[in-house]
Amino acid sequence: MTPPPPMTTLYSAPARLRLHQVSRTYSNGVRALRGISLDIPAGLFGLLGPNGAGKSSLMRTIATLQPMDEGQITFDGQDIFADVTAHRARLGYLPQDFGVYPGVSAQVLLDHLALLKGLVHKGERRAQVDALLQQVNLWEHRKRAVSGYSGGMRQRFGIAQALLGAPQLLIVDEPTAGLDPMERTRFYNLLSEVGEQVVVLLSTHIVEDVRQLCARMAIVVQGQVVREGVPDELVRELQGRVFARTLPRHEAFVLPPSTRELSRTLHAGRARVRLLAEQQHADVDLETTEPSEPTLEDVYFHALAEASNP
Repeated sequence: MTPPPPMTTLYSAPARLRLHQVSRTYSNGVRALRGISLDIPAGLFGLLGPNGAGKSSLMRTIATLQPMDEGQITFDGQDIFADVTAHRARLGYLPQDFGVYPGVSAQVLLDHLALLKGLVHKGERRAQVDALLQQVNLWEHRKRAVSGYSGGMRQRFGIAQALLGAPQLLIVDEPTAGLDPMERTRFYNLLSEVGEQVVVLLSTHIVEDVRQLCARMAIVVQGQVVREGVPDELVRELQGRVFARTLPRHEAFVLPPSTRELSRTLHAGRARVRLLAEQQHADVDLETTEPSEPTLEDVYFHALAEASNP
């Protein structure tokens, strides 16, 4: 069978997602969200934070799968909870984990999900299903059971189901966890293509995902936004303040004055320590340390440290 042509669905003018003072406390007393405010335009927006920071809680709230205690969320100027059905019709959602029916092929399962999403015209539904399978590079594997797919193939199927109905808002929660480098690169390319037309909210704890994909980002720690902006601009704020030192793995050393340790990694069996000075171009002992170009990972670790020790 000849593969279908690429999907050419026309999207309406890009909308904006706005969150104002969104808070959520669970019945066990856990404060998952604490006054989160964000203004997210069309394109890829990265939500970066450690496990347990509240990212998934925020994703579920934006998807109207759980209520807020306080605040407001609007999409295209409309309160998302005022008409949940209308909001979900414009939403695509890829959660961290999703189940599939055992033994059901990708083509049949995607057709079933399309029907559940309201695509009732058989011919149009089949055309969209086939085009999406082509777009996510699963056309050659369309007759295989999704339950037997590799991790990367399942994630690509997850994106296909999230794109059913040409959503204007796409939420992807920890999409690259567990993928090998080749599958991750394919996933990056696919999300970049989608993000040219719609609002894509990418929740992850993997800094590289945000660096590769996102024009804007926010760092969430303990249910609060602690940093927000353009990744390259956030990195430039640390210019002249980052230093590095390499030493034997188990060797201790005294931190230079007015610095804090950002991170410690292993390289060729030795410890590579990255330090942050309190101010730009600080007087740090260059006999034991060397200046280093800041990275987005430095920004992330600095935000985590400030949130833990304000």
